[in-house]
Amino acid sequence: MADAETDSLTAEQQACLALWAVPGLGPRTLAALRVYADEHLSSLASTPVRDWVSEAPVSPQVRRRLLSVERLGPLAEQVLEACRAGEMRVTFAGQQAFPERLRDVVDAPPVLFYRGQPGAPRRRVAMVGSRRPDQGFLPFARAFARQVAEGGVGVVSGAAVGVDRACHWGALDAGGETWAFLGSALDVLDPAQAGLLPHFLERGGVFFSELPPGVRASTTTFPRRNRLISGASDAVLVLRAGVESGSLYTARAGRAQGRTVLAMPGDVRQGGAAGCNALLREGHATACLDVKDVWRAVGVDPGWMVAPGAEDARAGLSVEARGAYAVLDRIPRTFDEVLAGSTLTPAALVGALVELEMTGLVIQHPGRLYEKI
Repeated sequence: MADAETDSLTAEQQACLALWAVPGLGPRTLAALRVYADEHLSSLASTPVRDWVSEAPVSPQVRRRLLSVERLGPLAEQVLEACRAGEMRVTFAGQQAFPERLRDVVDAPPVLFYRGQPGAPRRRVAMVGSRRPDQGFLPFARAFARQVAEGGVGVVSGAAVGVDRACHWGALDAGGETWAFLGSALDVLDPAQAGLLPHFLERGGVFFSELPPGVRASTTTFPRRNRLISGASDAVLVLRAGVESGSLYTARAGRAQGRTVLAMPGDVRQGGAAGCNALLREGHATACLDVKDVWRAVGVDPGWMVAPGAEDARAGLSVEARGAYAVLDRIPRTFDEVLAGSTLTPAALVGALVELEMTGLVIQHPGRLYEKI
């Protein structure tokens, strides 16, 4: 699939992509390699691997795998060719398609593979649950997710059978945007995921994976992808979970990342709700009783949120608005703070902030406080 972010990589991005494709080389090893290369991975790409790998800060297993590669450039091109064959795109941290909230996660991947088209910036909630909840719960989960999405909030989950998939469908019912983070590469989907993908692509959803082409799901990839579900979101909601549910991994990751964690209480006689009830009893989650609890947790008022299905307005911003937007954060800032962080004049900043408000990218709170959506 042709895409500017995929087909015109810098030397630094090529080196990053090639290293990321080496089995066993994760975010921490890549960070150590950046330090080893004086923050420029491209210097490794310009030299045969055998000339630097013996001193590189990698495990013996990764070193052996790297020694089977002559240079990083051709390896990066192999990955890109596999992406084209699988109609996948590639995005790096800092690029527009890379989930903004995920950039702040300590062990976030430097690169993601995706199918679909990420839309406008918006607040997002991870909605997760068990594969086999109590009878009659799935229609409720789908309707609840639809209400969440109707408020302009994006729904993030894992595309698993059960509650996850019901939440994706609820968001799609509302014409909202929903993201699925998978535990396999996007070219080796299981039959259920492959059947869901066309509906995502037709109706504004996105499939993401940190795994390069060809990597199949395993018992280790699923728990690790849960940190991406929570990391790409502003809050985590566990709708149904037994005591051994994988959804609890997402809640745990969310707590570690500083996300608000919500849990929907259930009947104490239902084993499928025992995980949610335990989160509440232990003080690890706040009770979610209706959709307003979700909106409150992610910090939105549906009256000013980006509407479901809205196009990303960032591409059409003026130079001044883009400059102001880069200064803003999820913490409200005063006009003077934004002015001090930008190169704009006061008059130009006023116009830029008005433009950002009108496009739904920024909200102004009382007291002239400005916050990025």
